[in-house]
Amino acid sequence: MATIEGFNFPDELHFTADHVWVKLDGKVATVGLTQFGQDIAGAILYVEAPNPGRQVAKDEAFMSMESGKWVGRVKAPVSGKILESNGELEWESDMVNKDPYGKGWLTKLEISNPEELNLLYKAGSADLAKLISAEKQKYNK
Repeated sequence: MATIEGFNFPDELHFTADHVWVKLDGKVATVGLTQFGQDIAGAILYVEAPNPGRQVAKDEAFMSMESGKWVGRVKAPVSGKILESNGELEWESDMVNKDPYGKGWLTKLEISNPEELNLLYKAGSADLAKLISAEKQKYNK
């Protein structure tokens, strides 16, 4: 596990510049908000889960989240079909804060273009470290 600016980034995951993570298991990508992303958003109050069966394109806004200081759209880190959403977040949205890399996952996608993973950051990369350092300054974290 890489630690950047005090935040954890598991080695087996891929990351977007929007602080979303992806874990690939075969053709299924589990998607969530990074530890850093949930920290800058604050306490997550509401998660609008996407409907299974919907096709999404990489970088398309496909769901939304709300915290006490932020309402935002979550962009798909890869293209694919939504297989499942984490229904538990409807009643326990703060699970995104408590366990961002575990029980706080957001959705699962059947990826349609595995090559898109190559466009994402890896935990130990200098580019991810540079991004997080700049974002930490930007958000005074």
